[in-house]
Amino acid sequence: MSEHSASRPHQRLTRQDLRTLVLASLGGALEFYDFIIFVFFAAAISHLFFPPGMPDWLQQIQTFGIFAAGYLARPLGGLIMAHFGDKLGRKRMFTFSIFLMAVPTLLIGLTPTYETLGYAAPILLLLFRMMQGAAIGGEGPGAWVFVSEHVPPHRVGLAVGMLTGGLTGGIMLGSLMATAINTAFTPAEVSAWAWRIAFLVGGVFGFLAMYLRRFLHETPVFEEMRRRAGLTRDLPIKQVLRGHGRGVVVSMLVTWMLTAAIVVVILMTPTLLQKLHGFTAAETLRGNLAATFALTVSAMLVGALLDRFGSVKVGVTGSVALIAATYGLYTGVATRPDLLVPLYAVAGATIGVIAVVPYVMIHSFPAPIRFSGVSFSYNMAYAIFGGLTPLLVSGLVAVDRLGPAHYVAAVALIGLVTLVANARAMPGLSAVPAGAENAAR
Repeated sequence: MSEHSASRPHQRLTRQDLRTLVLASLGGALEFYDFIIFVFFAAAISHLFFPPGMPDWLQQIQTFGIFAAGYLARPLGGLIMAHFGDKLGRKRMFTFSIFLMAVPTLLIGLTPTYETLGYAAPILLLLFRMMQGAAIGGEGPGAWVFVSEHVPPHRVGLAVGMLTGGLTGGIMLGSLMATAINTAFTPAEVSAWAWRIAFLVGGVFGFLAMYLRRFLHETPVFEEMRRRAGLTRDLPIKQVLRGHGRGVVVSMLVTWMLTAAIVVVILMTPTLLQKLHGFTAAETLRGNLAATFALTVSAMLVGALLDRFGSVKVGVTGSVALIAATYGLYTGVATRPDLLVPLYAVAGATIGVIAVVPYVMIHSFPAPIRFSGVSFSYNMAYAIFGGLTPLLVSGLVAVDRLGPAHYVAAVALIGLVTLVANARAMPGLSAVPAGAENAAR
């Protein structure tokens, strides 16, 4: 048990706590912007970084393959940073992850195209994208662990909710940047050079976030473990796999729910609605912005509810709401296309239930191996399920127009059952007395 946790069971958030949450959330938003901005300019990149005689469909496939490589690099990067985060300190890795993101983002914006470098251009693009993936693999888990260990035990939900809102806010920043560039410049200018602005600005964002993190302090939980020589002497990941199998499985299954909600409803739905119901890109972009904004706000509200009601009650209620809102979106726009924005915003608000995921993971692993446990579970689940989701949903759409909603509903039910079935075996999943919470920490 940490002295920090034991001494602050019911204390309110201090000014220092709030400062830490705000800086961490802002940094998370800026870093996630760097990771996601690639997808908004995939069309321009595909024409510039591959041979001009290559068919458009093959250029696009290879470009999205490079985008996907960032996801494949997440587990390795997350595992390495988590190892040193459990050994050397949370803050060091928390700062390093944003440096590892800022550098390749800036370099993508400066890299010459195929016309200048030949096949070296897409190879460099792949290398930089994998560096981004390694960085984001350490950022999410590291940020959740960092903020959860800075606040009193009964404010962990609010902390991870704010951080989750910051991460999803990065998607909104990317969407706004893409909208601004496509509005200010002609399509020809965007394809020729203006797309680089998004990456150059992203690199600057990254270095700004790294500077801001200089003002953060190491977590009291880690400092206490170091003072008492309580740091793990073994490989952290070895202890995770050997003694916390249930925590890994539960964490991966609830992360699957997160990937379904984000990948399907936020990332894929704009394109799906254009194909299924003939919406224009501008119309779906407005809806997507409304949904992402609602998600950012609701994630913070869900975090506060977690501290009061625990993950089981909040997770069950939120999962049911997510299922209903996703079906409402896909059935509603078919008959009332004028309601796209409000229906999409409601669906986005229900995705705030994903704040349950870091809350569950934080309570699934003890402090000495927490970073490694959270990182392994989250990144492995995202690599597997995040990669399979687009393929599965694309196949379902070919059979049923409600296929995306069916998929989200099925995965949300899996997350719901996981929470309920493991509530007794893992007391930290539900609202618990301060003493039990402290013991878990």
